[in-house]
Amino acid sequence: MSNYFYVSPEQLIKDRAEFAQKGIARGRSIVAAIYDVGVLMVAENPSASLNKISEIYDRIAFAGVGKYNEFDRLREAGIRWADGTGFTYSREDVDARALANYYAQHIGDMFTEGQKPLEVEVLVAQLGTAIRPTKLFRIAYEGTISDEPRFAVLGGDAEAIKSRFGAAESDLEPLDVTLRNAVAALANADRTIEVPDLEVCVLEDTGGRRTFARLTDERVAALLGT
Repeated sequence: MSNYFYVSPEQLIKDRAEFAQKGIARGRSIVAAIYDVGVLMVAENPSASLNKISEIYDRIAFAGVGKYNEFDRLREAGIRWADGTGFTYSREDVDARALANYYAQHIGDMFTEGQKPLEVEVLVAQLGTAIRPTKLFRIAYEGTISDEPRFAVLGGDAEAIKSRFGAAESDLEPLDVTLRNAVAALANADRTIEVPDLEVCVLEDTGGRRTFARLTDERVAALLGT
């Protein structure tokens, strides 16, 4: 005869939250910020092939921290959702808020009903248009959506990085200033992050349909003045 051990719902949720938070804290952080003409996303990422930041659709980007295989599956699912929505309706119907809700439902279901919660935190960024504002949506491990007004920090020592970046950025700055502040916030005064260890992407309107660009090491070094 099997013995079943009772665990209170409160304790179960607490244990799941601690498990997810530990997995996310082991990952290196990402800073996403709105600058004067676009959105900047900066990750500390020594890998040249395992990207934390990617394009989802024409004016939408994705960033994830935590367990790579888990947030990469979310990235792929988001691309399929965006392509399907754009094909069924129109490209203008694909927006970051709806995609963030899609991610939040899946992550929230895994947190409460899955065998284990996803060890991820993700960001959906949207470059604005004449009828839509530029937006940053952060989705936490339990499915909570945060509408970040100007910048967001994911993973690692997020609160300390957020405090350092917020103190440096008082208003919307040009790309070079925003990038320098983001890298300084990620590194702190104790260490230096080399350019090859940075993954830097932007959403910026250059006149074409697609707005996502992955900056080369040479461009990043020039913007940082190194």
